[in-house]
Amino acid sequence: MAGVSAPDLQPAPSASTRRVSARVGGIAESATLAVDAKAKALKAAGRPVIGFGAGEPDFPTPDYIVEAAVAAAREPANHRYSPAGGLPALKEAIAAKTLRDSGYEISPADVLVTNGGKQAVYQAFATLLDPGDEVLLPGPYWTTYPEAIRLAGGVPVEVIAGVDQGYKVTVEQLEAARTPRTKVLLFCSPSNPTGAVYTPEETAEVGRWALEHGVWVVTDEIYEHLTYDGAVATPMLSAVPELASTTVVLNGVAKTYAMTGWRVGWLVGPSDVVKAATNLQSHLTSNVANVSQHAAIAALTGDLSAVAALREAFDRRRRTMVSMLAEIDGVVIPTPEGAFYAYPAVQGLLGRTFRGVTPTTSAELAALLLDQAEVAVVPGEAFGPSGYLRLSYALGDADLAEGVGRIQALLAEG
Repeated sequence: MAGVSAPDLQPAPSASTRRVSARVGGIAESATLAVDAKAKALKAAGRPVIGFGAGEPDFPTPDYIVEAAVAAAREPANHRYSPAGGLPALKEAIAAKTLRDSGYEISPADVLVTNGGKQAVYQAFATLLDPGDEVLLPGPYWTTYPEAIRLAGGVPVEVIAGVDQGYKVTVEQLEAARTPRTKVLLFCSPSNPTGAVYTPEETAEVGRWALEHGVWVVTDEIYEHLTYDGAVATPMLSAVPELASTTVVLNGVAKTYAMTGWRVGWLVGPSDVVKAATNLQSHLTSNVANVSQHAAIAALTGDLSAVAALREAFDRRRRTMVSMLAEIDGVVIPTPEGAFYAYPAVQGLLGRTFRGVTPTTSAELAALLLDQAEVAVVPGEAFGPSGYLRLSYALGDADLAEGVGRIQALLAEG
C-alpha cells in the first residue's frame, strides 16, 4: 500500500452513510429557474441584466380573479382542509372548460387538481411508471420532463427533432426509438422550449401510432391558448378519441391567465389512474391551497378576453424577437407558432471568438452573453443537445428590444 495517499483509502459512501439519497441527489436543478434566479440576483446587485430565462407572463393576474381570491380568503371554510383531489366546484369548472376548449366530455371525478403543472407532470409519471419503463421524450423538451421521469423510476428516451424539422418529431423517429420497454410517449404542443405547434394532421398521426402500438400518451396542453399565425393547438383526445383509456392530459391556469405564482394545475385521465394519483397526492401535499383553487374557478368560468390581450402582446413581441435574431450572422431561427419562446439554432456562432472568448457549446455562449452583454438566456443543454438557446418573449417590449439589441451588438464583433 506504499505510496497510496490517505484520501485514496477512504471507502466509497455506502447506502447507510450517504447523506443525500442517490435518487434525489441525481436530480439536476431546474435550468430555467436557475438562470432566472441568477439574473435576478445580478440585477439586485446593481447590474442591468435583462432576463430571457423565465417562462412566465409579465402581466398581473386579471383583477376579477384576484378579487375572487380575496373573497375566498375571508371565508372561514377555506381556512380548513378540503378534498385532496380538488374542490368539487373547480373539478366541475375544469370539465366544463375541457368541453368548451377541447371539444370532448370528461367526468369531474376524472380530474385531479395539483399544486401547479409540475406536480401534475411528476404524479402522472409516478402513477404510470414502474422501474425500467421507458418514456419516449421528443426533444427539445422542457427541462423538468426527464427529471420527473427518472424520479418515478422510468427511463427517458430522447427523440430529437432539429431545426430542419421545425423541432417536430415524426412517427418514423418514434417507431425507431420504440422498444419492448416503451410504455409512455410525452407529447407537448405548443412546445416549451421551441414554440413548435403540431398540425392537426401531425397530432392525429402521432396519436394513431401510439394507439396502434399500445403506448400511453401523457400530453401537456398548458400552452393551448397561445398560438399565432393561424396555428391550431389540437388536443390529443380530440384528434384520436380512442386514446381516452390510455391518455393523461396535463394543464393549468399558469400561462393562460398569468397565474404562475398561484400554483394550480391538473391532470385528467382514466378513473383508475386519477384515483391512484389522488391517493399519492393525499400523502404528498393534501389539497391545493383553497384560495388558489377559488381563483382558478374564477379564471376558468370567465371568458377568454384576458388571454386575448396576452396573446396580442406576445405576438407583437414574438415578431420583434424573431426579426432581430434573424439579423445575426450564424443564427437560424424558425418562427415559433405557439407558447412564448424562441429557440434559435446557434451552431454557426460556436467556434468564433467574441471579445477574446471562443465558445464551443451553447452553455459557454450563454455564459458569455451574461458576462459581456448582461443578458440571461437558457442554453440548449437544458433541453437536449447543445447548439441552441431559449429566449422567452414574455417580458416588456422595451426590455426585449434592448436585450436582443445587446446580443446583436456583441455577436457582431465575432
